[in-house]
Amino acid sequence: MNKYIIKFTLAMLLVFTVSCDDYLDVNQDPDVLSDIDSPKRILPAAQVGVANQLMAYDFGFGGAYWAQYWTQSYTASQFKNLCEFQDVEFEDAYGELTSGVLNDLKRITTLSTAAEDKGYAYIAEALSIYTWQVMTDMWGDIPYTEALQGNEGITHPVFDTGESIYADLMTRIEALLATDLTDVSVEEAFDFVYAGDMAAWQNFVASLKLKLMLRQSETSAYDNAAVVTFIESGVSFLGSSAKISGEVWEDDKEGKRHPMREFEAGGANYVSTNVIGCKSFIDYLALNVDPRLDKLFTPTSAGHRGAFFGDFNSLEDSSGSGTSDDKEDYSEALFTGDMDLMIMSDWEVNFYLAEVYARANNTANAKMYFDAGVTASLAQHGITATDIIDSGYAMWQNLTTEENIKQIAMQKWVANANYQFAEAFFERNRTKYPTVNEIDIKADRNDAFLNFPVGDITISVVGKERTNGFLPASPVYPTDVLNRNVNAPSQKTDILEKVWWDQKAGK
Repeated sequence: MNKYIIKFTLAMLLVFTVSCDDYLDVNQDPDVLSDIDSPKRILPAAQVGVANQLMAYDFGFGGAYWAQYWTQSYTASQFKNLCEFQDVEFEDAYGELTSGVLNDLKRITTLSTAAEDKGYAYIAEALSIYTWQVMTDMWGDIPYTEALQGNEGITHPVFDTGESIYADLMTRIEALLATDLTDVSVEEAFDFVYAGDMAAWQNFVASLKLKLMLRQSETSAYDNAAVVTFIESGVSFLGSSAKISGEVWEDDKEGKRHPMREFEAGGANYVSTNVIGCKSFIDYLALNVDPRLDKLFTPTSAGHRGAFFGDFNSLEDSSGSGTSDDKEDYSEALFTGDMDLMIMSDWEVNFYLAEVYARANNTANAKMYFDAGVTASLAQHGITATDIIDSGYAMWQNLTTEENIKQIAMQKWVANANYQFAEAFFERNRTKYPTVNEIDIKADRNDAFLNFPVGDITISVVGKERTNGFLPASPVYPTDVLNRNVNAPSQKTDILEKVWWDQKAGK
């Protein structure tokens, strides 16, 4: 009976969270807790909630456009604001992650007073740390130490710096890693991610610590030797991805689909109407004969084709084919009804490990984890052949340290497509790979088409002047968050304001 209850909870949650108009009820204070049932019955909704937001309207489309997997089609306008580099707020995700996910996770902790609830409290704390990391990585300084305390009378929480939030998250991670999980359990049916496997959750926490440590790689406080010491301290990392399995979706039923499928099959047709492949990404995979290309995009009658990023106003014939850009046939994003919904992936962690060892000039270990990362990504797509690793463009090259970091980052960019859009945006900003090529597409589209800098990304044609040739660094704050909090800072000047760890030179 419990499994049927959870399936119903999942369906109801998805109906609520994927509606682009109802993400954020501005009359609901995210700092005031609502009445909820028991720890085990809240956990599935919280797990699906955080995973869903990573691929929902704001982070899903925003991350995909800003990482240049996609660009806006020539015949629609839903996401032109993302391609034009307008000052977007991502207010829907902010509201859902605070008033929804983080409140649910806090409620689990509050209710977990009995010994048999220790496992639920552990998972809730792990996911809370993860969610706060995502939020501060996206917006920078946010309410944290005083957040979610409306019931205690704190309705105007102060904004904490991203750096101080990271420091506290690391303290919380250490406490979890020191927790004795002997005889700790949760019911399999109430854990949508690891089905009650507490060892897997401990590996998730260790992987989360690794992620937070490496995210600071470009700051003065980063110590790669300390990260190596942690890796070799006896901890274990993800053996399998933390995800909501694609097996739970019912693609023929409204409200029970993967979020991106819901946007498409649910009637809005956002993906097929608005999304076409970006030339930056399509050309990189096509040139290198990457088998994942056919898993990520539907080909045209002439093969795969992508468009210049943010060039949806063009009526020219860039390719010289005799067909104007707005009439060309472009590859479209492909999502199947049984796609997994990712929280943290096994390839992501392997690439983190590879980068740490690359920075330590331990190329043997770097190669081992790099190969494991690419293999895991291929496996996620159901691809068993490893030609691109054995003799193709994903074959490890022993280069300089920076070049090794680049080859890792480039494969991470490919692996994250269709699964971890927000993560792709964060990591591009941290590593600055793919690099930005300042080619002036508008000046000569035919030359740009024939001599496109494959392996680089470009500045939006329509957004170039708006950001003076820079890429987005973070969304601005949701207006409602600023208006209802007397302790809120001034609004950001624009989407170019970097979060604290985004310090590497480059656009």
